[in-house]
Amino acid sequence: MDVETRQNFKGESIPLEVSVDWRGRACKPNRHGGMRAAVFVLGIQAFEIMAIAAVGNNLITYVFNDMHFSLAKSANVVTNFIGTVFLLSLVGGFLSDSYLGSFWTMLIFGFVELSGFILLSVQAHLPQLRPPKCNIATEGQNCIEAKGIKALIFFVALYLVALGSGCLKPNMISHGADQFRKEDPQQSRKLSTYFNAAYFSFCVGELIALTVLVWVQTRSGMDVGFGVSAAAMAMGLISLISGTLVYRNKPPQGSILTPIAQVFVAAITKRKQVCPSNAQMLHGSRNNAANRVFASGIDSSSHGGNLLHNEKFRFLDKACIKLQDGKETPWRLCTVAQVEQVKIILSVIPIFACTIIFNTILAQLQTFSVQQGSAMNTQLTSNFQIPPASLQSIPYIMLIFLVPLYETIFVPLARKVTGTNSGISPLQRIGVGLFIVTFSMVSAALVETKRREMATSPSKETLSIFWIAPQFLIFGLSEMFTAVGLIEFFYTQSMAGMQSFLTAMTYCSYSFGFFLSSLLVSVVNSITSNSKGGGWLSDNDLNKDRLDLFYWLLAGLSLLNFFNYLFWSRWYSHNPSLTPTPPPPPHDSQGEGESHYSFTSSKHVGADNIP
Repeated sequence: MDVETRQNFKGESIPLEVSVDWRGRACKPNRHGGMRAAVFVLGIQAFEIMAIAAVGNNLITYVFNDMHFSLAKSANVVTNFIGTVFLLSLVGGFLSDSYLGSFWTMLIFGFVELSGFILLSVQAHLPQLRPPKCNIATEGQNCIEAKGIKALIFFVALYLVALGSGCLKPNMISHGADQFRKEDPQQSRKLSTYFNAAYFSFCVGELIALTVLVWVQTRSGMDVGFGVSAAAMAMGLISLISGTLVYRNKPPQGSILTPIAQVFVAAITKRKQVCPSNAQMLHGSRNNAANRVFASGIDSSSHGGNLLHNEKFRFLDKACIKLQDGKETPWRLCTVAQVEQVKIILSVIPIFACTIIFNTILAQLQTFSVQQGSAMNTQLTSNFQIPPASLQSIPYIMLIFLVPLYETIFVPLARKVTGTNSGISPLQRIGVGLFIVTFSMVSAALVETKRREMATSPSKETLSIFWIAPQFLIFGLSEMFTAVGLIEFFYTQSMAGMQSFLTAMTYCSYSFGFFLSSLLVSVVNSITSNSKGGGWLSDNDLNKDRLDLFYWLLAGLSLLNFFNYLFWSRWYSHNPSLTPTPPPPPHDSQGEGESHYSFTSSKHVGADNIP
């Protein structure tokens, strides 16, 4: 069996990695795992994102034109749906790590998602399940909005898709990463490559969805489009099942929330106690090497790291104070290892929070930018018009070429300079993306100002749809840095038995970003409305709305968010208790270098001198 010893979340000595095959038997290194197993996971990732992207990116058109919701309400339906998808990823991560395992979680909820696509297709095909046909853009108040059973069927189908997709997402990433044995230097170095490959798979799925599938929806109807999404999801499930015999599976380890809760309960119970000045007096401390606590995933190589007791969140140290009343239980006395790993979880939350604005910008590209494109000249040739939703394929066309170049050219060059396996650290990668994304909204605001001026001029000229391409291109480049960096960061910070759950936190950033988008729309409309008319986004006519000002607001928030991130990324690694480990000598066959975990700092935790 793939086994390596480390301390678990409770500070006890347990196997580091216990991996079994589909029958629960010990895995064999030459038969299970590796890239050949991860390929099947990449397959379901590509097909699943293909299916849901075709729905999500063109959903506003269906809700607005077929269900007859207002533009603002349609945008909120889309953002709330996508936000729910990512929020439910926490449920999938919890179920996987605690009870089901990643493979069975993906299989069960994959079929849940498939049933949602089928129900959407049925509703879009049967006229009696939709309101009467009506052009809401011209007839406005005369159009009947979907209500009652029709609205119920729509939302049931939509949120079956959300439940299935949400529970799938973190497990696709973590199950694929689990195929690489951390104790094997060759496979460990491939982990960063896998994350780039996963993003490449994501780009391919998005590209096909935004070109072929959206074109099918536009030309053949949403019923056929939803049906194609169902077929893509079925292909993804076939890919997942095809790799059953070669997967390395991590067995669930019981509730992952209990040890965390024990730390907080014990600390609160002993809140009146005074922490000893000597950390070695705490329960479960290690006397060797100045109280080392072995915590997984600190080094970017994912071998683990030497984490000294640190002074952050000192209140939690009270959970390790041993009293003499003889009533100590796991809910009253915890180990230093247990507390330190809770500190890791708390420490990554500010990094997570700094990516919320980034995903609020993503929400605009999937809602208002699509409507922005609809108000522009979409004619490519005399016989062909570009579907506005297909504009979102522009960054993915670019990224299909950029991601391989990033992996094959940039990473090796950067590795020579930084000594980091992934070229630049995940935190540095996130920071680059958060800086670049500001310019996406600047571009969007400038183009919308020009489009609106031309549309409201006496000549009523229509701006070409290609003018909004730069905002998608810039966002795609920023996403290559931020999205992959965030997933790699959270996965490498996770301890044994919590990979899926912490990976799910990256998707919660998407969720909060989309929910914040809905909130911003409502707040902006409320603040900017007056007695003479509605707010910036209150009309169904973009020529009357002030979408340009809304984009400028987001650009400003994004820039402020970047400076906020600089502070928290430095705070994350600024720990005087961390003792840097010298980099390996030049003859080191593993080629492991140091890992920099601050966007502005080079403090790090090494994995090479673990006793």
